[in-house]
Amino acid sequence: MAEVRLGEFLQSRRARVTPESVGLRPGSRRRVPGLRREELAQLAGISVEYYQRLEQGRASHPSDEVLNAIADTLRLDAVERDHLRALARPPRHGTRAAESVRPQLRRMLDLIDLVPALVINDRFDVLAANALAHRLFGEARNLARTLFLDPAARDRYVEWEEVAAATAAQLRLAVGRHPHDEDLAALVAELSARSEEFRRWWHTGDVELRAFGTKSFRHPGAGVLTFHYENFELPGDTRQRLVTLTPAKDSTTEAALRLLSAAAP
Repeated sequence: MAEVRLGEFLQSRRARVTPESVGLRPGSRRRVPGLRREELAQLAGISVEYYQRLEQGRASHPSDEVLNAIADTLRLDAVERDHLRALARPPRHGTRAAESVRPQLRRMLDLIDLVPALVINDRFDVLAANALAHRLFGEARNLARTLFLDPAARDRYVEWEEVAAATAAQLRLAVGRHPHDEDLAALVAELSARSEEFRRWWHTGDVELRAFGTKSFRHPGAGVLTFHYENFELPGDTRQRLVTLTPAKDSTTEAALRLLSAAAP
């Protein structure tokens, strides 16, 4: 399976690079967009036969020099480079994503005022959340499943398409890092079977790692709430992260959160 994912990723990245952008003539007999295998191999300084074996998953443990040359030719960013290495050198044994959090971390969430906060793993399972986070996300047990399969999510997330595309890209990154995670594979299979949008974004081959940004929610009682979010990787478990949503400065979000906080049971 890891070999298939490597081939799919390389093919999707080749399709993004136009011949003109690397100094080649486009020609008139191209049946697919982007670079041909032989063109990429020539630009990366490796043999066509070796690159073909790599794309087919038949080349074991390629060197850093080869991977860097391919990444440079394909103009991969830092996240895509890490993903390429993970696919080209899959771990022999898998690690399970945590399904619980330390009691001290749960207590910290409960004591955070006016900042919705939750702990999720890289499958987007919600492991713990404070009261305000529950007000935003409801009782969702998995944010990715809710995002793609719950019709109400399209109204809840103001930038639904952007969030959905990024979620698919983050799941693909997680699959590359943890190819033996059966629960993760089952989630991707479920979303692929039940969501046309997920299938579309999954097949782009894009990978993404989001550390911070801005996100808006539409709350039925408080209107549109805008936050600056931060994702913090937790020490001791790289598959868990703390997500905090700070009200945007000079917005009505903080006042709305105070009302929600006062109304929280």
